[in-house]
Amino acid sequence: MRAVDALLFGLVDYAGLFPPAAEDMRRALENYASYLKGPDRFALGRFIVPLSRLPELEEAARGLKIRGTRGEPWRLSALVSEDVRAAADEIAAFNGRYSSPPENGSAVIDVVELKATRPEEIEHQQAELPKSLTLYFEIPLAGAVTPLVTTIAEVGARAKMRTGGVTPEAFPPARQIVDFMTACHRASVPFKATAGLHHPVRGDQRLTYEPDSPRGYMYGFLNVFIAAALLYSGASEDAALAVVQETDAAAFSFGDAAISWEDKRITADQIGAARAEFAIAFGSCSFREPVDELEQLTRQARAINK
Repeated sequence: MRAVDALLFGLVDYAGLFPPAAEDMRRALENYASYLKGPDRFALGRFIVPLSRLPELEEAARGLKIRGTRGEPWRLSALVSEDVRAAADEIAAFNGRYSSPPENGSAVIDVVELKATRPEEIEHQQAELPKSLTLYFEIPLAGAVTPLVTTIAEVGARAKMRTGGVTPEAFPPARQIVDFMTACHRASVPFKATAGLHHPVRGDQRLTYEPDSPRGYMYGFLNVFIAAALLYSGASEDAALAVVQETDAAAFSFGDAAISWEDKRITADQIGAARAEFAIAFGSCSFREPVDELEQLTRQARAINK
Protein backbone atom coordinates (compact mmCIF):
# COMPACT_ATOMS: atom_id res chain seq x y z
CA MET A 1 0.00 0.00 0.00
CA ARG A 2 1.28 3.46 -0.89
CA ALA A 3 1.98 5.76 2.01
CA VAL A 4 -0.73 8.21 0.98
CA ASP A 5 -3.25 5.35 0.75
CA ALA A 6 -2.25 4.17 4.23
CA LEU A 7 -2.96 7.70 5.42
CA LEU A 8 -6.34 7.90 3.68
CA PHE A 9 -7.68 4.41 4.38
CA GLY A 10 -11.04 4.86 6.14
CA LEU A 11 -9.94 8.32 7.25
CA VAL A 12 -13.02 10.45 6.54
CA ASP A 13 -16.21 9.90 8.50
CA TYR A 14 -18.89 11.61 6.45
CA ALA A 15 -20.74 14.30 8.44
CA GLY A 16 -22.70 15.91 5.62
CA LEU A 17 -25.63 16.66 7.92
CA PHE A 18 -23.53 19.12 9.90
CA PRO A 19 -22.32 22.69 9.21
CA PRO A 20 -20.96 24.17 7.12
CA ALA A 21 -22.44 21.80 4.51
CA ALA A 22 -25.63 21.06 6.49
CA GLU A 23 -27.13 18.85 3.77
CA ASP A 24 -30.68 17.60 4.17
CA MET A 25 -30.95 13.93 5.13
CA ARG A 26 -31.85 12.54 1.69
CA ARG A 27 -29.04 14.44 -0.03
CA ALA A 28 -26.51 13.34 2.60
CA LEU A 29 -27.57 9.70 2.23
CA GLU A 30 -27.39 9.90 -1.56
CA ASN A 31 -23.91 11.42 -1.30
CA TYR A 32 -22.74 8.62 0.98
CA ALA A 33 -24.20 5.99 -1.33
CA SER A 34 -22.35 7.51 -4.29
CA TYR A 35 -19.06 7.71 -2.37
CA LEU A 36 -19.36 4.01 -1.48
CA LYS A 37 -19.46 3.23 -5.21
CA GLY A 38 -16.70 5.65 -6.21
CA PRO A 39 -13.00 5.05 -6.83
CA ASP A 40 -12.04 6.66 -3.50
CA ARG A 41 -14.37 4.56 -1.35
CA PHE A 42 -11.37 3.12 0.49
CA ALA A 43 -10.98 6.54 2.17
CA LEU A 44 -14.60 6.63 3.39
CA GLY A 45 -15.44 5.87 7.00
CA ARG A 46 -18.82 5.92 8.72
CA PHE A 47 -21.93 7.99 8.14
CA ILE A 48 -22.42 10.23 11.18
CA VAL A 49 -25.96 10.87 12.37
CA PRO A 50 -27.46 12.29 15.58
CA LEU A 51 -29.44 9.56 17.31
CA SER A 52 -32.42 11.93 17.46
CA ARG A 53 -32.53 11.93 13.64
CA LEU A 54 -32.72 8.15 13.15
CA PRO A 55 -36.46 8.23 12.31
CA GLU A 56 -35.72 10.89 9.69
CA LEU A 57 -32.89 8.75 8.31
CA GLU A 58 -35.14 5.71 7.99
CA GLU A 59 -37.82 7.73 6.20
CA ALA A 60 -35.31 9.40 3.86
CA ALA A 61 -33.59 6.09 3.09
CA ARG A 62 -36.71 4.50 1.58
CA GLY A 63 -35.85 3.15 -1.85
CA LEU A 64 -32.16 3.94 -1.50
CA LYS A 65 -30.98 0.36 -0.91
CA ILE A 66 -28.53 1.15 1.86
CA ARG A 67 -25.85 -1.46 1.52
CA GLY A 68 -22.26 -1.48 0.34
CA THR A 69 -20.90 -2.58 -3.02
CA ARG A 70 -20.30 -6.17 -1.84
CA GLY A 71 -23.46 -6.42 0.23
CA GLU A 72 -21.83 -5.36 3.49
CA PRO A 73 -23.89 -3.07 5.75
CA TRP A 74 -23.53 0.65 5.94
CA ARG A 75 -21.66 1.51 9.12
CA LEU A 76 -23.08 4.39 11.12
CA SER A 77 -21.78 6.44 14.02
CA ALA A 78 -24.53 7.84 16.25
CA LEU A 79 -24.15 11.02 18.27
CA VAL A 80 -25.81 10.62 21.65
CA SER A 81 -26.48 13.65 23.81
CA GLU A 82 -29.38 12.74 26.08
CA ASP A 83 -30.69 9.63 27.87
CA VAL A 84 -27.91 7.10 27.31
CA ARG A 85 -29.88 4.10 28.55
CA ALA A 86 -32.75 4.91 26.20
CA ALA A 87 -30.19 5.41 23.41
CA ALA A 88 -28.91 1.86 23.95
CA ASP A 89 -32.42 0.49 23.41
CA GLU A 90 -32.97 2.64 20.33
CA ILE A 91 -29.67 1.54 18.79
CA ALA A 92 -30.47 -2.12 19.43
CA ALA A 93 -33.88 -1.71 17.81
CA PHE A 94 -32.42 0.05 14.75
CA ASN A 95 -29.73 -2.59 14.32
CA GLY A 96 -32.39 -5.29 14.56
CA ARG A 97 -34.46 -3.70 11.79
CA TYR A 98 -31.46 -3.37 9.49
CA SER A 99 -29.62 -6.60 10.29
CA SER A 100 -31.09 -8.47 7.31
CA PRO A 101 -30.64 -6.92 3.86
CA PRO A 102 -33.83 -7.50 1.84
CA GLU A 103 -36.47 -4.83 2.44
CA ASN A 104 -34.82 -2.13 4.56
CA GLY A 105 -31.28 -2.54 3.33
CA SER A 106 -28.45 -3.41 5.69
CA ALA A 107 -26.93 -1.03 8.22
CA VAL A 108 -25.40 -1.13 11.65
CA ILE A 109 -24.67 1.46 14.30
CA ASP A 110 -21.42 0.17 15.74
CA VAL A 111 -19.94 3.47 16.99
CA VAL A 112 -21.39 5.96 19.45
CA GLU A 113 -20.00 9.45 20.07
CA LEU A 114 -20.68 11.21 23.37
CA LYS A 115 -19.44 14.24 25.29
CA ALA A 116 -17.97 14.37 28.78
CA THR A 117 -16.27 16.98 30.91
CA ARG A 118 -15.73 14.89 34.06
CA PRO A 119 -14.41 11.35 34.66
CA GLU A 120 -17.69 10.37 36.36
CA GLU A 121 -19.63 11.21 33.20
CA ILE A 122 -17.42 8.88 31.19
CA GLU A 123 -17.87 6.05 33.69
CA HIS A 124 -21.65 6.51 33.89
CA GLN A 125 -22.27 6.71 30.15
CA GLN A 126 -19.98 3.78 29.38
CA ALA A 127 -21.83 1.63 31.90
CA GLU A 128 -25.18 2.34 30.20
CA LEU A 129 -24.10 1.15 26.75
CA PRO A 130 -23.38 -2.39 25.52
CA LYS A 131 -19.76 -3.44 25.21
CA SER A 132 -20.31 -4.36 21.56
CA LEU A 133 -20.32 -0.64 20.68
CA THR A 134 -17.16 1.41 20.16
CA LEU A 135 -17.45 4.59 22.21
CA TYR A 136 -15.76 7.92 21.55
CA PHE A 137 -15.86 10.58 24.24
CA GLU A 138 -15.41 14.14 23.08
CA ILE A 139 -13.57 15.99 25.83
CA PRO A 140 -12.61 19.67 26.17
CA LEU A 141 -9.06 20.46 25.10
CA ALA A 142 -8.72 23.40 27.48
CA GLY A 143 -7.62 22.42 30.95
CA ALA A 144 -6.30 19.08 32.13
CA VAL A 145 -7.00 16.38 29.56
CA THR A 146 -4.94 13.63 31.21
CA PRO A 147 -7.49 12.65 33.92
CA LEU A 148 -10.21 12.39 31.28
CA VAL A 149 -8.05 10.37 28.89
CA THR A 150 -6.97 8.12 31.77
CA THR A 151 -10.62 7.37 32.58
CA ILE A 152 -11.36 6.73 28.90
CA ALA A 153 -8.52 4.19 28.92
CA GLU A 154 -9.85 2.54 32.09
CA VAL A 155 -13.31 1.96 30.59
CA GLY A 156 -11.90 0.75 27.26
CA ALA A 157 -13.25 3.61 25.17
CA ARG A 158 -11.75 6.10 22.73
CA ALA A 159 -11.24 9.87 22.78
CA LYS A 160 -12.40 12.61 20.45
CA MET A 161 -11.17 16.16 19.97
CA ARG A 162 -12.82 19.13 18.29
CA THR A 163 -10.31 20.86 16.03
CA GLY A 164 -12.38 23.73 14.67
CA GLY A 165 -15.76 25.08 13.68
CA VAL A 166 -17.43 27.82 11.68
CA THR A 167 -15.95 30.74 13.67
CA PRO A 168 -12.29 31.63 14.28
CA GLU A 169 -12.59 31.19 18.05
CA ALA A 170 -13.70 27.56 17.58
CA PHE A 171 -10.14 26.54 16.67
CA PRO A 172 -8.04 25.50 19.66
CA PRO A 173 -4.36 26.39 20.06
CA ALA A 174 -2.01 23.90 18.42
CA ARG A 175 -0.47 23.14 21.79
CA GLN A 176 -3.81 21.81 23.04
CA ILE A 177 -4.11 19.48 20.06
CA VAL A 178 -0.66 18.07 20.71
CA ASP A 179 -1.30 17.78 24.46
CA PHE A 180 -4.46 15.79 23.69
CA MET A 181 -2.66 13.45 21.27
CA THR A 182 0.24 13.01 23.70
CA ALA A 183 -2.12 12.10 26.54
CA CYS A 184 -3.85 9.59 24.27
CA HIS A 185 -0.53 8.08 23.21
CA ARG A 186 0.68 7.68 26.78
CA ALA A 187 -2.58 6.01 27.81
CA SER A 188 -2.83 3.86 24.64
CA VAL A 189 -6.17 5.48 23.77
CA PRO A 190 -7.20 5.68 20.10
CA PHE A 191 -8.77 8.97 19.05
CA LYS A 192 -10.68 10.73 16.31
CA ALA A 193 -11.02 14.40 15.44
CA THR A 194 -13.90 16.49 14.22
CA ALA A 195 -14.56 19.87 12.61
CA GLY A 196 -12.31 22.21 10.68
CA LEU A 197 -10.13 19.65 8.89
CA HIS A 198 -11.43 19.98 5.32
CA HIS A 199 -8.04 20.87 3.86
CA PRO A 200 -4.76 18.91 3.86
CA VAL A 201 -2.47 21.68 5.14
CA ARG A 202 -3.04 24.38 7.72
CA GLY A 203 -3.79 27.80 6.27
CA ASP A 204 -6.02 30.83 6.08
CA GLN A 205 -9.40 29.64 4.75
CA ARG A 206 -13.05 30.57 4.53
CA LEU A 207 -14.76 28.85 7.44
CA THR A 208 -18.10 28.23 5.69
CA TYR A 209 -19.34 28.01 2.12
CA GLU A 210 -21.23 31.31 2.32
CA PRO A 211 -19.98 34.28 0.21
CA ASP A 212 -19.57 36.42 3.34
CA SER A 213 -17.93 33.66 5.38
CA PRO A 214 -15.47 34.64 8.10
CA ARG A 215 -11.88 33.53 7.57
CA GLY A 216 -9.45 31.92 9.91
CA TYR A 217 -6.53 29.51 10.17
CA MET A 218 -7.87 25.97 9.76
CA TYR A 219 -5.76 22.99 10.75
CA GLY A 220 -4.89 20.54 8.00
CA PHE A 221 -5.77 16.87 8.36
CA LEU A 222 -2.37 16.03 6.87
CA ASN A 223 -0.72 18.07 9.63
CA VAL A 224 -2.73 16.43 12.41
CA PHE A 225 -2.48 12.82 11.25
CA ILE A 226 1.19 12.96 10.25
CA ALA A 227 1.93 14.55 13.63
CA ALA A 228 0.00 11.73 15.30
CA ALA A 229 1.86 9.10 13.29
CA LEU A 230 5.18 10.67 14.27
CA LEU A 231 4.18 10.67 17.94
CA TYR A 232 3.10 7.06 17.66
CA SER A 233 6.45 6.18 16.10
CA GLY A 234 8.44 7.81 18.91
CA ALA A 235 8.97 11.41 17.78
CA SER A 236 8.98 14.22 20.31
CA GLU A 237 6.08 16.47 21.27
CA ASP A 238 8.03 19.42 19.86
CA ALA A 239 8.25 17.70 16.48
CA ALA A 240 4.52 16.96 16.54
CA LEU A 241 3.76 20.56 17.44
CA ALA A 242 5.87 21.84 14.56
CA VAL A 243 4.02 19.56 12.13
CA VAL A 244 0.59 20.65 13.40
CA GLN A 245 1.61 24.30 12.94
CA GLU A 246 3.12 23.85 9.46
CA THR A 247 1.56 26.09 6.79
CA ASP A 248 3.91 25.37 3.87
CA ALA A 249 2.61 22.49 1.74
CA ALA A 250 6.06 22.16 0.19
CA ALA A 251 7.39 20.98 3.58
CA PHE A 252 5.60 17.66 2.92
CA SER A 253 6.85 15.22 0.31
CA PHE A 254 5.20 12.05 -0.90
CA GLY A 255 6.78 8.82 -2.03
CA ASP A 256 5.21 5.43 -2.52
CA ALA A 257 6.98 4.07 0.56
CA ALA A 258 6.83 7.11 2.86
CA ILE A 259 5.60 10.61 3.56
CA SER A 260 8.15 13.10 4.81
CA TRP A 261 7.95 16.39 6.63
CA GLU A 262 11.21 18.34 6.51
CA ASP A 263 13.84 15.74 7.49
CA LYS A 264 11.42 13.35 9.23
CA ARG A 265 10.35 10.35 7.18
CA ILE A 266 7.46 8.12 8.16
CA THR A 267 6.90 4.90 6.25
CA ALA A 268 3.67 3.48 4.91
CA ASP A 269 3.85 0.71 7.52
CA GLN A 270 4.29 3.25 10.33
CA ILE A 271 1.41 5.34 9.02
CA GLY A 272 -0.78 2.26 8.68
CA ALA A 273 -0.04 1.16 12.24
CA ALA A 274 -0.77 4.61 13.64
CA ARG A 275 -4.02 4.83 11.70
CA ALA A 276 -5.18 1.37 12.78
CA GLU A 277 -4.30 1.68 16.45
CA PHE A 278 -4.11 5.37 17.36
CA ALA A 279 -5.25 8.13 14.98
CA ILE A 280 -8.45 6.57 13.67
CA ALA A 281 -10.47 9.11 11.66
CA PHE A 282 -11.87 12.59 11.39
CA GLY A 283 -15.39 13.79 10.79
CA SER A 284 -15.94 16.10 7.83
CA CYS A 285 -19.08 17.58 6.29
CA SER A 286 -17.33 17.11 2.94
CA PHE A 287 -15.80 13.89 1.65
CA ARG A 288 -14.67 15.08 -1.76
CA GLU A 289 -12.93 18.24 -0.57
CA PRO A 290 -10.23 16.62 1.61
CA VAL A 291 -9.71 13.66 -0.72
CA ASP A 292 -9.48 15.76 -3.90
CA GLU A 293 -7.24 18.40 -2.34
CA LEU A 294 -4.79 15.78 -1.05
CA GLU A 295 -4.67 14.16 -4.49
CA GLN A 296 -3.94 17.54 -6.05
CA LEU A 297 -1.24 18.23 -3.46
CA THR A 298 0.50 14.90 -4.06
CA ARG A 299 0.43 15.41 -7.84
CA GLN A 300 1.97 18.86 -7.47
CA ALA A 301 4.67 17.53 -5.13
CA ARG A 302 5.60 14.73 -7.51
CA ALA A 303 5.74 17.14 -10.46
CA ILE A 304 8.14 19.38 -8.55
CA ASN A 305 10.35 16.46 -7.57
CA LYS A 306 10.71 15.05 -11.10
